[in-house]
Parts: sequence; structure tokens; C-alpha cells
Amino acid sequence: MRRFFKTGLVVASLMYLSLNTAFAATPAELYDDVWKLVNKKYYDPSNNSQDWAKWRYRYDHKLKTADDAYVAIDTMLASLNDPYTRFLQPKEFSEETQSIKGSLKGIGTQIGLRDGNLVIIAPLEDSPAEKAGLQADDQILEINGESTKGINIDAAADKIRGEKGTTVTLLIQRKGVPNKLYSIIRDEIEIKSVSCKPPFETSVIPNDIQYIRLSSFMSKNAASEIETILNSATDKKGFILDLRSNPGGLLTNAIYISDMLLNGGVIVSTVDRDRYKSTTRARYSQTTQKPIVVLINKGSASASEILSGALKDNHRATIVGEQSFGKGLVQEINKLPDEAGMNITIQRYLTPSGADIHKKGITPDIMVELTKENIEAKDDVQLKKAIEVLKEITCLAQLNG
Repeated sequence: MRRFFKTGLVVASLMYLSLNTAFAATPAELYDDVWKLVNKKYYDPSNNSQDWAKWRYRYDHKLKTADDAYVAIDTMLASLNDPYTRFLQPKEFSEETQSIKGSLKGIGTQIGLRDGNLVIIAPLEDSPAEKAGLQADDQILEINGESTKGINIDAAADKIRGEKGTTVTLLIQRKGVPNKLYSIIRDEIEIKSVSCKPPFETSVIPNDIQYIRLSSFMSKNAASEIETILNSATDKKGFILDLRSNPGGLLTNAIYISDMLLNGGVIVSTVDRDRYKSTTRARYSQTTQKPIVVLINKGSASASEILSGALKDNHRATIVGEQSFGKGLVQEINKLPDEAGMNITIQRYLTPSGADIHKKGITPDIMVELTKENIEAKDDVQLKKAIEVLKEITCLAQLNG
């Protein structure tokens, strides 16, 4: 196992888990802790072009219970107009911590807000959501019959989560097809990070190509699992790294995996509220120098975009597929009193070329759309193109060798 370098950007779901210890606090103290975190760390010093100081004493002598504080905090954070900066009640914070450890309860889907609409970033592999047929970019119109108009991510997640064996009903809007109601039975979700099995059983991978599907960066074991595969594939001519519908996870995983595949060069840069730019470079020897093709789609977000951006801008891999999601912000997780937590956007990140991909995404070198008809026929045209491209690269390498 390589000795991974330390970085100041240790994040989960592009977030950092603070080492603060839990302690009891009054509702007013909890509210003030959140205010101070935003005042000190939020990446936009204008706090959405407002006078942040006005919020500090707005609820003086009015917060009598924890629920009072939760409502006041949510109201205050909503003024930032940033769906990724959010307060986590104790139950939500516990669930997020469990997901980092590798398990959670629900239907297994990452959700986000796009233009004010609640959308699915990506369903997790082998999850109830994926088995039910939910797809990246699906818009959730209703949860259990209630409209999602104006809902925030926390409230939506709380409605979708639930105990194993219970059912949640989602009204889904998908481009090009009529709205459809999905009833999905919740389960305990094991977060699987790495697989060598393509999404369609009909897909055939040539014996001299190593296919790797990375469905999440959330597990702390993802980087070591990738390294094990790379080290065991000495007989392969090249690699296909499938990041499609990968919603992100630990930033450190994106950095570690990039470092395995790059021979020097910039991996990612971050810019904080003071416009201080910090650059992370590849520092250790490559695990493999063999050719790589990376697959992305509109469900590839966050850490997926950091890895694919690093490989693309360093001319280390050819990117095939569709435009990625476009999440270029870094969140830090802070542990608050009484087992609550807070995710706060502390930085934006740039690809090695200096590109800010937030709300834009990574553009593939070769655009290939996977249509509804392709999916129904289990015809993975994106994977087929990746195989074709990798064969061309390895053939040229042999001719030039």
C-alpha cells in the first residue's frame, strides 16, 4: 500500500469531518455557533450580497427549544441561496456519518437542486432506487403525494429516508416520457465503491482491457480498492474507468486516485473566501502508465469531476460520454453541540487548466449519448466507444513502440 500524502482538504461528499467534541448547548448557543461558522468560513464573503451581521441577534430571547433553533438556523442558511450549505439535525448527522463508514438506510440515491428543482444526481449501484429504474437527472415532483416545489435538500432527504421495509412514493418527471409514479421499498444500503462488472450484463469487455466501475467516492476504502485492481492487472493493455452516475464522495479519494494515475502535474486547485488559491499536485510514482479511457455522464459529479478533470487536463486519459453534472464547490462537515452537524461550502475548486466547472461540468473529449432506446435494449454505446478508443490508443502505442 502506498503512503498517501496528507492534504488540508480532507472532505466527505466533498466535505471535511471536524474533530470538535460534542457538548451540551442552549438553543441560542447552537444558533450562534452556526452563525459564527458562516461568518468565518463561508466561501462567499458577501454571504449572498447581504448584511450577515443582521442575523446574529435576530432571534434573541426567542429560541426556547432545540426545534426553535433548528427552524431559525434553516431560515438563516436559506438566505445564502446555497443548497450545499445546510444544517444537519442529530439524526441526519448520524446518517451522514454512517454513509462515510459505508452503510445507510433508504432507497440509495443522491439528490440535489438544479434551478430550484429537486433532481436525482445518481442512484447508487444495486440500490432500491436503481432497481426501480430511477436515473440521473430525473426530477422529483412529489414525495409521498406532497409537492417538492420550494423544498430544500435536507427536507427532501428526510422524507425519502426511512426504516427498512417501508415504502416511499416518488412522482418522477423525465425528459421525453410521461410523468411516472415510483413506489420504492426502503432498505439498508451497503455503499459499494468499486466493481469490475459493467452495468449491462450484455456488455463484453475484451480480455486485454481492465474495466473498473467506481460508483461512489464515499467509502474510505475506495482508493485502496482501485489500487489493488491496478496492481493486479499487469497483463492488461489499458483501463476503462467508469465514473458514470457517480455523485462524488471523499475529496481525498479523488486526489489519491489521481495521484496513482498521474506522473506529476496539478490534480486540483481550491479558492477560499479570501481568494487564497491552494494547489494539490501529484507527488508519488504512478501505479500504472498504461492508457486510460474515462466514462462520464450527467450523473458524474463532485469528486468524479475532480478526477476526470485532472486526467483530462493532464492529457492522461481520454474522456468519453456526456457532460457531467457541474458541482465545483467544496463543503466542510462540522460537528456541532448535541450531536448536530453542519455542511458549509468553504471553497470552490478549479481543474488543472484553471477551469471553474460549477454549473457547467466537464466536457468529454468524445461526446456519446446513451439514449432511452439504448438503455431499454441494454446497448451500452458509451462503453463500446470507450473500448474502441482504448484499442486505437494501444494499437498506436504498439506501432510507435
